[in-house]
Amino acid sequence: MDWELLSPLIKIIIVPPPPPCPSPKGLDDWLTGTLDRLTGLLKDHTPSSRPSHHSKPWWSPHLTVLRHEYHKAARLASEQGTMALRETANISRTGYLKAIKVAKNKNWFSFLLSATPQNLWMAKRFASGRAPPCFPSLPRAETPQQMNEALLSHFFPPKAPFCPPPRLRPHSSTPPPTKEEIAHAISKFSSSSAPGPDGILYLTWKRVNAINPSILLQILSLLVSLGYHRA
Repeated sequence: MDWELLSPLIKIIIVPPPPPCPSPKGLDDWLTGTLDRLTGLLKDHTPSSRPSHHSKPWWSPHLTVLRHEYHKAARLASEQGTMALRETANISRTGYLKAIKVAKNKNWFSFLLSATPQNLWMAKRFASGRAPPCFPSLPRAETPQQMNEALLSHFFPPKAPFCPPPRLRPHSSTPPPTKEEIAHAISKFSSSSAPGPDGILYLTWKRVNAINPSILLQILSLLVSLGYHRA
């Protein structure tokens, strides 16, 4: 993310004034528009992908060539359908998969030879693999779908429909949050956690709040004063 270019743009963001005495829908529309403007700016200046150097350490240029040859042979066999081309595609596929297996084994043995006391348990976890999934035994629930419905109905029973008020009124007795409280709350979030529905990492929100703390302050102050939490 290009923070040198983003920082001036974030500093000049001004949260638009909310509608007076808003309805729940009006407040949702205001909040959605405000967040879309900010998250759109962040996503426009964020690389779509950045492959990790830990991803497929066993891969090599030779495997890339074999993959291209296999895909080319498979396309020709699919388009023309002759027996000779199908046999060529099968031979190319077998050689490609065998080369992957050899490369993985070579990388694994290299990892074991260079293992240290710090990553010894990691090697054991890789060698053991994942444990098979275990399903609990529930009465009158045999399939995973039935177990899911039984657990949901037990722990999350259906509630009466909630009818929001037509207009939201501020609570005069509720003190607004401060910049320090918001920064302290955000600091508790793990920077490596998976992002939420907006796709923005907590690390990014921490940086945005450090650059322009008035954005989250104005948004959260209004939501707290109205006692409103988006469904």
